[in-house]
Amino acid sequence: MTGLAEIEIRLLVEAVFLRYGHDFRDYAPASLKRRVLQAQERMGLPSISALQERVLHDAAEFAVLLQYLTVPVSEMFRDPAYFLALRRHVIPVLRTYPSVKIWVAGCSTGEEPYSLAILLREEALLERTILYATDINHASLDKARAGIFNLDHMQAFTRNYQKAGGTRSFSDYYTAAYGGALFDKSLRDSITFADHSLATDAVFSETQLVSCRNVLIYFNRKLQDRALGLFHESLSRRGFLGLGTKETLDFSAYAERFAPVSRPERIYRRTD
Repeated sequence: MTGLAEIEIRLLVEAVFLRYGHDFRDYAPASLKRRVLQAQERMGLPSISALQERVLHDAAEFAVLLQYLTVPVSEMFRDPAYFLALRRHVIPVLRTYPSVKIWVAGCSTGEEPYSLAILLREEALLERTILYATDINHASLDKARAGIFNLDHMQAFTRNYQKAGGTRSFSDYYTAAYGGALFDKSLRDSITFADHSLATDAVFSETQLVSCRNVLIYFNRKLQDRALGLFHESLSRRGFLGLGTKETLDFSAYAERFAPVSRPERIYRRTD
């Protein structure tokens, strides 16, 4: 029997979809329930139904809820072995193209695209690369565009960068400003941030690399396959796909359409 909380959550996400166009109906139930209950508690509401009433009548309150539903948490060069594998296995291939397009799907507050921009600069590829970074959370996108990160995080980011094969001093890429670390304008200008939903939107460009890490784990199988279908459609012939450490193409509808390049780091290549 379906519990009351599950019924309320189902009604909430349906209402959010109808009112705002954000589709959370195929997110993994356990994760979605945990986030909704956390939002309810933090927003001081007695029930999920009260949360639904609040966000339906106040777009600003929905923006608050969205912060809980999309989990905007990341760090630069997260899982350094992934970026090291990109340097070794993917960059040499991308270097053979006259121009490159990369899509970071679910970019959160921008740590991943900025990491890729730094890597591309060190590999002399940034000037001929178009780097797209997308998310459904407008507040996260605004923060990403600003390129300002907490100074307290720089020590951890520096360690990740060094493990990822960084060739310079990480501090070369930012200056202390606005009470945080402001990243170089040329890095900010190299990234196009845009609103895009893996649940409802279509492919917008052909790319040679799609990086979507620690996003699919929050989707159910149906939505995972939809997202993987978008990535497959977006990628050019023999293009690369990077996933998170807890994600895999195994058992998906697209398992036969990709071959592993570096299985431990979850990097695959489209087969044709």
